[in-house]
Amino acid sequence: MTTMRIPVNQAAGPDGTGTRLTTVEHAAGRIWRAVRSNKKAAAGAIILVIFGIMAAVPGLIARDNPQSFAYARSLGPSLAHLLGTTSSGQDIFAQVIWGARETMIIALVSGLLSTLLSVIMGIGAAYLGGLWDHGLNLITDILLIIPTFPLLIVIVAYYPHSSLLPMIAVLVITGYSYGARQLRAEALALRSRDFLEAARVRGERRAYIILVEIIPTMTSLIVAVFLGTAVYNVIAAAGLQFIGFGDPNSLSWGTMLYWAQNGEALQTNQYLWALAPGLCIALLGAAFALLNYAFDEVGNPALQRVSLRRSRHTPPWRIRAKRAG
Repeated sequence: MTTMRIPVNQAAGPDGTGTRLTTVEHAAGRIWRAVRSNKKAAAGAIILVIFGIMAAVPGLIARDNPQSFAYARSLGPSLAHLLGTTSSGQDIFAQVIWGARETMIIALVSGLLSTLLSVIMGIGAAYLGGLWDHGLNLITDILLIIPTFPLLIVIVAYYPHSSLLPMIAVLVITGYSYGARQLRAEALALRSRDFLEAARVRGERRAYIILVEIIPTMTSLIVAVFLGTAVYNVIAAAGLQFIGFGDPNSLSWGTMLYWAQNGEALQTNQYLWALAPGLCIALLGAAFALLNYAFDEVGNPALQRVSLRRSRHTPPWRIRAKRAG
């Protein structure tokens, strides 16, 4: 006689059927422990929180109007203007603070939508199989072999000085394919697992199996896909804005680089005008990359660090064995 083992993150309901009551709490707890125990991930989280505060309440940090031309031109750093002013008389520090909002919107919105599309195209195709898998995988393969940034330029060129929404849409459509391929490979490896077979034997619907059984199991990989996609979208959007395919009247770090180039910032020794937004873009990308260390540990137990606190009751050979294991 065989017995069915209920997974840890399932609890038996009143009717005897298993219901996932703690899936979200379990995944959130794993993520929080991984971030807290990893110094690099904690540093990335701190940087991301700082940029989030800048985007949420820029008026509390920079009191000057970033679009105002009321100041003297090409001023150096001072107490009145921490990063100086542009050749048009705008405060650079205020522009950096206010520019965080649009950049964070691009990172989060396009990253989330790209990840959602990756989940649909990757996990859905892998589990459904058949014509669904061939059709969705063909679309993903086509986007993978096309150089992405030139494709972005071609598409955005049809929307000169476009608003934020068309740019996000283009980033989502062109940026989901790599994550979809990763998620598809992982979903294919999970198709024959015992807990999925048990769900199919119970007569669960495909949508239930994908949403409740497969996706929570792949939480760490999905978050890693989001972080990687967000980094790429921020850099791609900044590149498009820098070469003039964004809205020049918007305020973001990419448009700051565009106007710094037009104003010949480096040639006129206004280095902070170009360096400040570029450094912020690099720090935002580094924050997402550092956070990814935590989710690598969640998804790969071999990367989890073992606590090696030495005590008088712990012989050296046991500590060496922990390091080797």
